Amino acid sequence: MNSRRKYIVVLLLVLFVGAFSVPGSDRYLEIAKNIDIFTRVFKEISFNYVDEINVSEFLRAGIRGMLGTLDPYTVFIDEKRQDEIDLLTTGKYGGIGVSIGLRDNKITILEIMDGYSAQKQGINVGDIIYQVGDKVLAPDDYENISSYVKGEPGTFVKLRILRTGVNDTLYFELLREEITIKNITFAAFYPAESNNAYIKLSGFSRSAGDELKKVLIELQREKKIESIVFDLRSNPGGLLDAAVEVSNTFLKKGQLIVSTRGRDSSSLKEYFAVQEPLMPDVPVIVLVNEGSASASEIVAGAIQDHDRGVIVGEKTFGKGLVQTISPLSYNTSLKITTSKYYTPSGRCIQKIDYSSKNKVLAGGLTEKDTIYNTDNKRIVYSAGGIAPDSSVSNAKKVEIVSDLLAKGMFFKFANQYSAKNNSGASKPALPDMNNVYKEFKEFINKSDYRFESDFYKKLGVFIKENEMNQVYSDNVSKMKSIREEIKKSDQSNLDFYTDEIKHELKMELVSRISNTKGRIMESLEKDNQFLSALGLLKNSQAYNKLLNKIN
Repeated sequence: MNSRRKYIVVLLLVLFVGAFSVPGSDRYLEIAKNIDIFTRVFKEISFNYVDEINVSEFLRAGIRGMLGTLDPYTVFIDEKRQDEIDLLTTGKYGGIGVSIGLRDNKITILEIMDGYSAQKQGINVGDIIYQVGDKVLAPDDYENISSYVKGEPGTFVKLRILRTGVNDTLYFELLREEITIKNITFAAFYPAESNNAYIKLSGFSRSAGDELKKVLIELQREKKIESIVFDLRSNPGGLLDAAVEVSNTFLKKGQLIVSTRGRDSSSLKEYFAVQEPLMPDVPVIVLVNEGSASASEIVAGAIQDHDRGVIVGEKTFGKGLVQTISPLSYNTSLKITTSKYYTPSGRCIQKIDYSSKNKVLAGGLTEKDTIYNTDNKRIVYSAGGIAPDSSVSNAKKVEIVSDLLAKGMFFKFANQYSAKNNSGASKPALPDMNNVYKEFKEFINKSDYRFESDFYKKLGVFIKENEMNQVYSDNVSKMKSIREEIKKSDQSNLDFYTDEIKHELKMELVSRISNTKGRIMESLEKDNQFLSALGLLKNSQAYNKLLNKIN
């Protein structure tokens, strides 16, 4: 206890004295005063509270409380999460090549990467991780599963797997390899017979720019690229430098890509294209949606402001804040919002003002909706994300399909179907979807799945609330009869939406055969935003009109 007390006193003394070692001013005095208050509270509670205090957790709770008054991107990163920072900055880690998630409260393999030990040794999508090393897993272990499976390349990890159709656990001893996260998840001429290059970028780690250049060169060798659909949908962003390199692939040398400004007006930084673009004249369409954020918005904003391409889809997320990672002691760090970013026209597209109704933040983080102009004098707006030049929404999934997805029924069926039909070493061909659909209906009928429409549920709530009300007694009785009819109608939804259900089944089965690439290709067939982009690229007059270009 004495050694712990001595350690805390020394720590607090260092904090307190350090606060006064900076140049004097009212602000520094205010900081020093509040550090003194904070450390005294921490010391008093740590030494005198009725129960023993876990000082590490106690301090972290205080840090979380302080940071919780700011924006959600300013966070403390403890030693357990440092690998997340390493992954973002390097794009590499030691692992077995899988993506893992929770399905039915079980830790499940959701995706397998090509060329790594999990694929080479026969791990399947849908496999449940039962045990890692000597540890039998529970749902609560999901948060730490990454640290169990990842490790130094060249070392081994022992897994016991539960698999549909297999009675006992399966044992695997998998070699950890250096996994390079691919920012580009799919790139090909699509449709296959066309000269349109479709490129799906899912992240912005350090190698994003190099990956983009590489795939463009490879595709150009295959045949001439006449148009590009660059898909940034649901791309949450990443490194600022990576966004600059990706933008440079399309923009002319010397063009401004993005600028950042911090609290101090002298902290302005400008980032320009430093190389000539690979494809200077090829028509480009950038696909975005509300999941496109941060670095994705930097790229979309730069391309839009310089009229280099057309933005198609939905308004982006609106994250116009830049974070800097500051290393702290004991292998911890602080990710802190240090600046806002601005597109070449001068727009800050930050959507949420975290300073409103917040006594901690003195100045706002956003701007009002202000008019700006692109190079071709088109009107664009600040605040609230990047608005597309052509607004197109994808069709909303019908209610029963959304329900089947939410309850994992397509995923479960694909596990069962694959276990029964894909026992060979070679990858199976895609089966006849009419037969698959019949099997899926049988699977649903044997399961405990029951579809209840939103209307059915709401009517049930109304009946329950008014059952004892004499004024509505006759109506309630009629509504009960109507609800029973709705229930019967709900169960016929499987037959009514056959095409939509077949499409989801096909995507799930394709992903088992050719992983992410196959799923993306299948999804594009019914993708309104992508199909709209293709139509626009075929109509040069409409394309140029959107960019305010003279034909």
